[in-house]
Amino acid sequence: MLVIARNLSKSYQLGGERVEALRGLSLNLDRGDFLAVMGASGSGKSTLLHILGLLVTPDSGEYFLGGQDVAALDDDGRSRLRATAIGFVFQTFNLLPELSVRENVALPFLYRPTPPDEAKARVERAVAQVGLSRRLRHKPGQLSGGEMQRVAIARALAIEPLLILADEPTGNLDRKTGDGILRLFLELNQGGASIVMVTHDQRVAERAGKIIEMADGQAR
Repeated sequence: MLVIARNLSKSYQLGGERVEALRGLSLNLDRGDFLAVMGASGSGKSTLLHILGLLVTPDSGEYFLGGQDVAALDDDGRSRLRATAIGFVFQTFNLLPELSVRENVALPFLYRPTPPDEAKARVERAVAQVGLSRRLRHKPGQLSGGEMQRVAIARALAIEPLLILADEPTGNLDRKTGDGILRLFLELNQGGASIVMVTHDQRVAERAGKIIEMADGQAR
């Protein structure tokens, strides 16, 4: 089992109000699973993704990633696990405009000790996986929206993560381009990648192997 989450709860203080973002949520994810997470704004989707990505600590509950009890890790341990085991893909691409495709995809290796030759090989392999080998020297401003999202996916792939977390990766794209990105995720999943994707698009969710619908911090 790649992900085991039991009774995760998380609340936030917003002004004078206490908001329960997650309320006793549990889920399991096997290696090679593709899970779509749906729900209205405020249902807890982003909080769940942030906990799975080790960006947020739950108030209570258990989370095991690749057999590792996340609660047993200190801040440095969480950072190391995040840098080596989790690939993030965001709706807004989060590329640095002054860097080339190669340099953007290589960014994760700034946070992990990797021999330069190995890092270079991983970057080129990841860029090839998303079909952009001819664009290695281009900067984001020279790319289309779909190409920029492919660069973001390559950046996530380069570290060869245990888990890919995608937050509305087709949300800023037109339908045709979004369909191409979805096909890429499906190909990656068929190749063995484990993916959790937050999406509002029912068409996108239906292509995943598993779907959970979130409401009021719980999964249905």
